[in-house]
Amino acid sequence: MSAPFDRVELTDVSRHYGRRRAVKNISLSAGRGEIVGLLGPNGAGKSTLIGMLSTLIAPSGGTIRYGGRTADEGGPALRGQIGLLAHELHLYSELSARQNLEFFAQLHGLDAAAVVPAALHAAGLDDRADDAVSGFSRGMRQRVALERALLHGPQLLLLDEPFTGLDDRAVTAVTDRLRRLADRGAIVILATHDLDLADGLVTRVAIVCDGKLVSDEPASTGLRGRYRALVGR
Repeated sequence: MSAPFDRVELTDVSRHYGRRRAVKNISLSAGRGEIVGLLGPNGAGKSTLIGMLSTLIAPSGGTIRYGGRTADEGGPALRGQIGLLAHELHLYSELSARQNLEFFAQLHGLDAAAVVPAALHAAGLDDRADDAVSGFSRGMRQRVALERALLHGPQLLLLDEPFTGLDDRAVTAVTDRLRRLADRGAIVILATHDLDLADGLVTRVAIVCDGKLVSDEPASTGLRGRYRALVGR
């Protein structure tokens, strides 16, 4: 079992797709208990950063360290401490919510009977647990996918547009859940272009534009004005 890490650090990280540079020499760090908002317009490089932090995308340059180790040095045990909610939800539509969570619990070597009922309850899906995910709204699928990402108690939680399709009640439940996770010492990094939802939730703001980090500062009032001044839209 890999030792827990209390910080993730990106140093001069870039990612190229052919001649296009999606991320350009970004240095950024996040520690335990922080909720870092990656903010920026569509196409700014936020999803690429989340992909690299999750180890699913390899940087073209620079390094990412998790408590001093790279993903290659930490291996599968380190990756097992990362939870990811990507834009693609990675659920099996023909399976029920319960079956999806049971499957992923088993992949993590967990006792599904011990963790899945609580996950279904947290998602507010006790009464739909045995319905096929194919019949769920985007918001319901989003809630199942979030619980999938949390089943193994990750040290680093990465979320790409986590509020997509959620109604106001579900948004409140998710934001409360993220605050509790941070309070317990998780590192939470979420990418969003929704300033209203980020405001009041994140503890630090990293603004990305055209693949570059243009601001990294503690969250404060006046986020929208600061964002517009830097991004211009």
